Amino acid sequence: MNTQKWHGHATAVRVAASIGCAALVLSVTGTAAQAKPGDPARQTLAANDGWAAYGTGTTGGAAADAAHVHTVTTWAGFKAALAADGSAPKIIKVKGTIDAVSEGCDSLAAPGYDFDDYLATYAPESWGLDTDLSAEPDDSPEGLRRVSAANQDQTIKAVVPANTTIIGIGKNAGFKGASLQIKAVDNVIVRNLTFESPVDCFPQWDPTDGDKGNWNSEYDTAVVYGSTHVWLDHNTFTDGGHPDSAAPTYFGMLYQQHDGELDIVRGADYVTASWNAFTEHDKTILIGNSDSESTAAGDRGHLKVTFHHNLFSGLVERAPRVRFGQVDSYNNHFVADDSYSYSFGIGKESQLVAQHNAFTLPAGVSAAKVLKRWNVSPVTADDNYVNGTATDLIAVHNAQIPGEVLQSGAGWTPTLRTKVDPVKSVPRIVDCGAGAGRLG
Repeated sequence: MNTQKWHGHATAVRVAASIGCAALVLSVTGTAAQAKPGDPARQTLAANDGWAAYGTGTTGGAAADAAHVHTVTTWAGFKAALAADGSAPKIIKVKGTIDAVSEGCDSLAAPGYDFDDYLATYAPESWGLDTDLSAEPDDSPEGLRRVSAANQDQTIKAVVPANTTIIGIGKNAGFKGASLQIKAVDNVIVRNLTFESPVDCFPQWDPTDGDKGNWNSEYDTAVVYGSTHVWLDHNTFTDGGHPDSAAPTYFGMLYQQHDGELDIVRGADYVTASWNAFTEHDKTILIGNSDSESTAAGDRGHLKVTFHHNLFSGLVERAPRVRFGQVDSYNNHFVADDSYSYSFGIGKESQLVAQHNAFTLPAGVSAAKVLKRWNVSPVTADDNYVNGTATDLIAVHNAQIPGEVLQSGAGWTPTLRTKVDPVKSVPRIVDCGAGAGRLG
């Protein structure tokens, strides 16, 4: 664990614990789900709880019969349970931590692939920075890297069908190195799981990326791609034992082995992310993956997402970065460290509403950095507090970054909210209740 990144969060947790986290969690987590007796795996999203409650709501696999309730302890067992019986309602209970790459990266490498050969072949002093590697033949170091990457892709991706609930059992359930693919389906619930971000075993060197070249990696922890009615609740997303701070450099650039923690793209709609912890990561959450007109046609009018009562701690950027979507972010706690770049990315045609959020920023980090303008799109940002003080995030941004003026007023008013907590209570409430192992 990167103790430097967690310092602010650990302090907040200690303070919260001193005023009685246990009682507080019991009083607040009940708003996150429609109350049902017995098994929490059969809980459904409460009415009005964010965009995932819109229309038909989100019930996941709550209607599953006994034959469609699975308890899994291995990666093979998990993938088999996902594939069984198509889109019939199913509940998958995850017990313990499941490693998607338990045999290590070497087990995925193509015969003949050698990283030292790769470095020697494509070093800028010999290869240069003008030609990418796309034309390299299959038997070249890059060709063998492509085969190795395809092996990892097939191994770590798990495709989630419609009408499914995936839930961790107890306080220590989750996945290492997995990429959850929620693609072109409806009605999915994912709860009470710790996800350690997948490590790209075979990043690609692109000499033409920027003026120095760059390493590019694949594999988001979770992808919501063209899907509807998805509820992500009480999960923890973290780089865990593989933080970027421990990554080496090659060719003078960070050997990047992580992509995003959560991507919501390609016309996905009606998503609620509540009571999650997003920690120790760089490019965290992307909503809408491109400005191009080829993707814009499918994204306009979609990408409706709610974030509430999430903890964003030790992150660099994208919490989230938004294109096109109507995104409602309220009652979240953002805890920054010295690696902080920004929280909210204002992208093409985005309609972000950011209200009643709390920000804990270290000395020397200005509140002007909370909002980042990528494109000219209006934003609503009021009743937000920075280090305990009410702060107009748009005004402070425009005063300190005059070349990137933000316009106020996203043009819509969120109505799908349950309880909105007083913003001064948000750090205490969220630090006590967010993340895996804290499901009430």
